[in-house]
Amino acid sequence: MAYEAQNFDSLFGLGGFSDAALQLHFALYQGYVANTNKLVDKLAALRAEGKSAQPEYAELERRFGWEFDGMRLHEYYFASMSKTPTAIEAAPTLKSVMEKEFGSVDAWEKDFRSVAAMRGIGWGIVYYDPTANRLFNVWVNEHNNGHLAGGAPLLPIDVFEHAFVVDYGIKRADYIGAFMKAVNWSVIEDRLIHAQTAKK
Repeated sequence: MAYEAQNFDSLFGLGGFSDAALQLHFALYQGYVANTNKLVDKLAALRAEGKSAQPEYAELERRFGWEFDGMRLHEYYFASMSKTPTAIEAAPTLKSVMEKEFGSVDAWEKDFRSVAAMRGIGWGIVYYDPTANRLFNVWVNEHNNGHLAGGAPLLPIDVFEHAFVVDYGIKRADYIGAFMKAVNWSVIEDRLIHAQTAKK
């Protein structure tokens, strides 16, 4: 079954994000979906031909993580935002975990913003470790490198240049601020509850 690109057109008109920037970003995301499907098919064909030990197979297998994670992280990212975002109070379980790990929501947010503002391209991701009931703000340099094994990504912010340069130039901090204002915390709460429930 082929992956299908999700429709995030409901984000057009989102404060802090121009429609032109969103359209560009959606097109890039759709490319990840298309490339994921191509690699799934190509890898299956090579396996069917008995060529899984060939260098071509190995290189495509290495590429698969980049395309798949690029697809999935963008889906989490776009689905995290809303033109009618909810406040952190809509995420009481998450708020409690933030306070336990960082001391306060404000301290968590300060750290998350600092991670997202790090030099380089990549992602800032709030990860939940269901084994220890802990929360971590993590830098992922490439789509497929730096993820926490067994962790559940709750809130990713895309800090590749394509996510903010159209609207903000090199002012990444302003983009991060716009993103934080658009977060729909009830969605993030649902992700946390799902991760906690899946562990049991």
